[in-house]
Amino acid sequence: MIKVCLADNHPVTHFGVKSYFKDHNDISIVANVGNFSMVRDILQTKDVDVLLLDLELEGLASIFEVKALLKNFPKTKIIIFSDLSEQMYAPNAIKAGVAGYVQKTEKLETLGNSIIKVHEGKIIINENVRKNMALIAKQSKSERLYRKLSNREIEVLRYLSDGKKNNEISKILNLNEKTISTYKLRLLTKLNVTNLVDLVNKAKTLEII
Repeated sequence: MIKVCLADNHPVTHFGVKSYFKDHNDISIVANVGNFSMVRDILQTKDVDVLLLDLELEGLASIFEVKALLKNFPKTKIIIFSDLSEQMYAPNAIKAGVAGYVQKTEKLETLGNSIIKVHEGKIIINENVRKNMALIAKQSKSERLYRKLSNREIEVLRYLSDGKKNNEISKILNLNEKTISTYKLRLLTKLNVTNLVDLVNKAKTLEII
């Protein structure tokens, strides 16, 4: 049986969730709390597998407190159960270590399935949020790599991606061919690839060029 604690400001939410899971085969609501200090008390005195946590819970000041909670009680998985926009708040919550984000507009059946999946070790977020997070991570990596490259290296990279040879690039840039070879070697090292094809493909994938 998965032991669940619901931390929420609203009595009607407590009543609805507790009533729904009253005779559930896999989930048991072992505690209901109305403020953040009570969450700590419960986790210190009871075994809780999954904590359903409202981000607007009384006494919860920031996502950093959620992160601290996860550090102090690593065996307890946290699902954010909230009215707040998943698109806006889920990414930071997931980065802080929570295992899922379920909006209160979802059916209680969906909440139940999410609790089970989280208990199994899965991360539960909306697919659009997942895609946005992946895109942001990709953009961040691209920006970091872009900052590592000099203007000249980017210039050489663009010519290489156009299929130009070292000697052609050296003439265009009025540089020694050996210098172009040095730039190419730096690019391979900085983008962590071993050949020209992978260099160009990675640069295009990360939208550096």
